Amino acid sequence: MISLKDLLKKEANEALQNIQAILDNQKLFQNFEDAAKMIAQSLKAGGTLYVAGNGGSAADAQHLVAELVVKLNKNRDPLRAVALTVDTSIITAAGNDFSYDDIFSRQVEALVRPNDVFLGITTSGNSKNILNCFSICKKIGAKSICLTGKDGGRAVKEEMADLNIVMNGPNTARIQEGHAILYHTLCYALEVMLVEDGTIRYR
Repeated sequence: MISLKDLLKKEANEALQNIQAILDNQKLFQNFEDAAKMIAQSLKAGGTLYVAGNGGSAADAQHLVAELVVKLNKNRDPLRAVALTVDTSIITAAGNDFSYDDIFSRQVEALVRPNDVFLGITTSGNSKNILNCFSICKKIGAKSICLTGKDGGRAVKEEMADLNIVMNGPNTARIQEGHAILYHTLCYALEVMLVEDGTIRYR
């Protein structure tokens, strides 16, 4: 049986190798830049960023939104962002009256407007309740981003979102670690971009 110290070392080494793979992924860098610009343009126009995911990705959605609404580094004006994972009454009603596949798309249909952006997080790219949101966004005319991993699943193969960010990782843990690096950097990038153009200010 592997020792706990060796287990931690093994996992840390795998994480390190995955970060190196991220650094070598030029398409990821370009799509990150495109996503930051897309969201910044929406926020400048008075739009809102809506975010959703399942399980650990639900926690990531809420984490990302917290960084935008409150702050990541310096105190500054809050940014408009909403996590669709937090209203248990809406989620359970949609799950009970319709299906689990509709718990987010029902909210997207009700809340999202053409100048908004929806960011769906799914490590596999196959989460039906996220894919349904991309379809609703197309009907509304809102922009959408898929944050995913591995080959991107159906989301990438069927080009369901306007932009796909496919994170390196051999398994869910490494993909989600990569997602955390990306959305922390995204929040920081939005802060810098919107302060520099005068949309928000430091306090």
